[in-house]
Amino acid sequence: MDKNRRWWALVAVALGTFMTYLDNNVVNVALPSIQRDLGLSLEGLEWIASAYVLVFAGLLLAGGRIADVLGQRGAFYAGLAIFTVASVGAGLAQSQEMLIGARAVQGVGAALLTPAALALLTSLFPDPRERGTAIGIWGGVGALALAFGPLTGGWLSEHVSWGWIFLINLPIGIATFALAAWSTPALGRGTTRGLDLPGVITSSLALFTLTYALIEGESQGWTSPEILLAFGAAAASAIAFVVIEARSANPMIDLAVFRLRVFSGGLLAMGLWAFGVFGIYFYMAIYMQNVLGFSPTAAGAAFVPMALVMAAMATIAPRLEARFGAGRTVAAALALMAASVAGISSYGEGTSYLALLPWFLVYGVGGGLLVPLNNVIVGALPQERAGIASGMLNVSREVFGLLGITILGAILTNRSNAATGTELHRYLAGYQFSLVVAAILVAVGVPIALWTLRTVKPAAGEVEEKVPELV
Repeated sequence: MDKNRRWWALVAVALGTFMTYLDNNVVNVALPSIQRDLGLSLEGLEWIASAYVLVFAGLLLAGGRIADVLGQRGAFYAGLAIFTVASVGAGLAQSQEMLIGARAVQGVGAALLTPAALALLTSLFPDPRERGTAIGIWGGVGALALAFGPLTGGWLSEHVSWGWIFLINLPIGIATFALAAWSTPALGRGTTRGLDLPGVITSSLALFTLTYALIEGESQGWTSPEILLAFGAAAASAIAFVVIEARSANPMIDLAVFRLRVFSGGLLAMGLWAFGVFGIYFYMAIYMQNVLGFSPTAAGAAFVPMALVMAAMATIAPRLEARFGAGRTVAAALALMAASVAGISSYGEGTSYLALLPWFLVYGVGGGLLVPLNNVIVGALPQERAGIASGMLNVSREVFGLLGITILGAILTNRSNAATGTELHRYLAGYQFSLVVAAILVAVGVPIALWTLRTVKPAAGEVEEKVPELV
């Protein structure tokens, strides 16, 4: 394959990933505009945001398996097509039912596209050095999507129309499809045989019900019958999945992979990152609007410098990993992010953006340094399992991210209720304490990374056989 075309294929993969990450958070700041135009109920408004995440997280492992069985290129195209068409449906929606349905179909497309995208990079760039660079660029683009989502959603809903937060995906999707068709080689079907339908069903049901409980727990009540039933169904489905996989001749996930210290430790480190980053984006955006008086667009724009630093560091991180090793690079990333969250927790009422900015930039450096972890996790399994490895990586990120929002929200509420003073002072007491907890949990990832990833060698000029160490 033409070497230059591989890098154009990277652009296509990164664009596809950018679209799915963007739609993970683009809708939040546009919700008031959507509510006014469609006359939505509060419950309908919540489901516009939740339907996408719920389906996306629930089907990620299934999407990874499909990529391994049907081929990464085909899964990427299918996911991109479904996502783009659903985006048009969402942008043209005239009712809450149509919009919620379109958002759910977007989640189906994203669950196919996202695992296939990262798996494609492992096929397109077999050389460790080139693959590290490619994943660094891919991760940098993903970091930009985290920040530009709220900014894009706020600007379009204020100055154009909320429908364009979805319709903008149509030209991007068509351009991505054309670029991928020209630059991506025909890789053929995957070597993995059989979808393992019982495993797909039980894993999807477990993730779907767990995600539902985490999203709806606060509004429904954590001890309500509906939420307890959802948690029970998630536990039962997870147990059934483990039993099925242990007995299957062709399992969706070989449970022995969790004994690989690099794989299980990498997933945990990624989860701890997601716990922090989802929490800081969600609650910092609320803090800047409700306490510092930022507009939705200004609050979204406040994260852009962080994202730019994160994207820049993501392209440099593979070189640092090559010099210092994955364990120390990932540990440094988590330490920087934990320090940043702890620093931000010390600010309250009357704070200026310039006072917060240095800590945002520190967080951006740490987030960029973490990008090589994607390569470590996917590379821990054989190439024919790259899709499911990518799916599990994204499951770790989504579920821990929801846990971050949920747990930090519960801590914030509990601490606020126990505090005294004005409503603002009580809110700040809960907000600051919840960030301290987040900083501690992210910091827990530092020794985990140093221990579990210490056997991952820096990429050499030639490919070395990687034999992960068992726990």
